[in-house]
Amino acid sequence: MKNLIYFKQHFAGETAGTTVTSDIAPAVSLDILYRLTQNVDQLREAMGITRLVPMAHGTSIKLYKCSIKGDLAPQVDEGAEIGLTEVKRELVKTVEIKLRKHNKRTTAEAIAASNRQAALNDTDEALIKGIRSKVKERFFANIQQAEGTATPIAHTLQAALSAVWGEMQVYYEDEDVTPVFFVSSMDVSDYLATASISTQTAFGFQYIQNFLGLGTTFLVPSLPRGAVYGTAAENLGCAYVSRDSDVAQTFDLTYDETGLIGMKHVCVDSRMSVDTIVLEGIEFFAPDLSGIFKATIGA
Repeated sequence: MKNLIYFKQHFAGETAGTTVTSDIAPAVSLDILYRLTQNVDQLREAMGITRLVPMAHGTSIKLYKCSIKGDLAPQVDEGAEIGLTEVKRELVKTVEIKLRKHNKRTTAEAIAASNRQAALNDTDEALIKGIRSKVKERFFANIQQAEGTATPIAHTLQAALSAVWGEMQVYYEDEDVTPVFFVSSMDVSDYLATASISTQTAFGFQYIQNFLGLGTTFLVPSLPRGAVYGTAAENLGCAYVSRDSDVAQTFDLTYDETGLIGMKHVCVDSRMSVDTIVLEGIEFFAPDLSGIFKATIGA
């Protein structure tokens, strides 16, 4: 870990010369935070997300769809009135950026059974995996609201991906974009029966770079089998509640230099335990739902 910074934590009743929780808390927190935020950065890079936007708690992100009504190539007689082409941009969903608070307790018995750092790290890791899972869950709930559709010409994964890719070329015709796809892991397992692929990992995701020459493709266990989604990397963003918020500084949370997630360890003497407190507000999103396309394998 290079160039990491943290805010030192202090506890009432500390005695000089005594090793207390505040001595180990920043180091333990930074180790966990570094791994998590490194994963977030890897995911952003893999998806091609360039927007990482700090926002205040309670800020809303609005997700839209666009539709066109009317003839885009009308035949109008000389001198006749030109009919209107109606372009509607409708609000589909509002995503609120909000702080999510997590608290995990490590007991004296757990520490005694192994050692202090191992007991904290093992259970902290489980907590972080759970938080990471929820971030992904929210993101794919967004992706599955795709407003665009694509019709494959064959009942295969390749055909579905190609159909989505083709629709994206039309939708983003005047833009220089990078296609990104999301498919069920089970559909890729079927493909693996007849082909060999090389995967990489980021934020707990497996993905394939330039799959079939179309673009980076993410293998998502939570997506329903038979569903293929695609959008432009430029239609993806990541927002988070900044560490500069009053809450973060008031509670003296430890951060790494990215500032995505805050953490601290608190010794609870009355319970003979150490609490791990995590504060995060990360949202991956696609603001233009019309720019997300779905194809169904076998449809």
